[in-house]
Amino acid sequence: MQLETAEVLRHDKHSGEYRTICLRAPRVAAAAKPGMFLHLRVPGLGESVLRRPFSICLAEDDCVAILYKQVGTGTRALASARPGTAISIVGPLGNGYPLDPGGTYPLLIAGGYGVAPLGFLARALPTKGTVFVGAATKDDVLCLEVFESAGWPVVIATEDGSAGRRGLVTDLVDTWLADRPADTAPSFYACGPTGMLRAIGKRAIDDNWTAWLSLERHMGCGVGVCLACVQKTRAVDGTVKWSRVCKDGPVFEAREVVWDDED
Repeated sequence: MQLETAEVLRHDKHSGEYRTICLRAPRVAAAAKPGMFLHLRVPGLGESVLRRPFSICLAEDDCVAILYKQVGTGTRALASARPGTAISIVGPLGNGYPLDPGGTYPLLIAGGYGVAPLGFLARALPTKGTVFVGAATKDDVLCLEVFESAGWPVVIATEDGSAGRRGLVTDLVDTWLADRPADTAPSFYACGPTGMLRAIGKRAIDDNWTAWLSLERHMGCGVGVCLACVQKTRAVDGTVKWSRVCKDGPVFEAREVVWDDED
């Protein structure tokens, strides 16, 4: 973990209000791994405002990048940070995705913003598989070029049918699972809404596969002190405990996660 003053290099515009901000932060970039995140102090909002967590979508050379959408005061202020602006960041934080598929065929499953860490992961995994991207509309389908440039085939689902297949991303996964060669064992790497993560985790557990789920929670400190982001988890011996998503995660194996209506 590093406390570093990063320099804004540029903003890359995607569809709608989505942007990627690239920051020069050599120490953070050198330590970053897919699934880890930054805790960033948005410039112009004052020192009393809490830092905000963002998944790292790229770490290359001395630069890190994060994906965001202009939806409120904080992200609008972030979008107005011009090249050369200094931004205080803490990172890389959390535990990322394992990078050894262990002979399995990796499936990367993203819902909305979930493409951010998975693009980084696609570049890091030694084995290529298939990427499944789910979104509300075609304007919410992001970063396809990252996966394609890394040599991963991408399948898309949108809820309104404006891009790819109409429906949910889990529908695409189910189709792939039904048609896969009998000797192909998948492993899942997922990031997105809670409902999607839970559905992917259930599929993995039911068929004795592995699923790595990146959970999203409100984070106050980002380093495990404030306990604002706790998640009920289960240890190997069956013991149920509270884990800190920022410190113990955000990536958990599906069997570790105890959802709200479970014992």
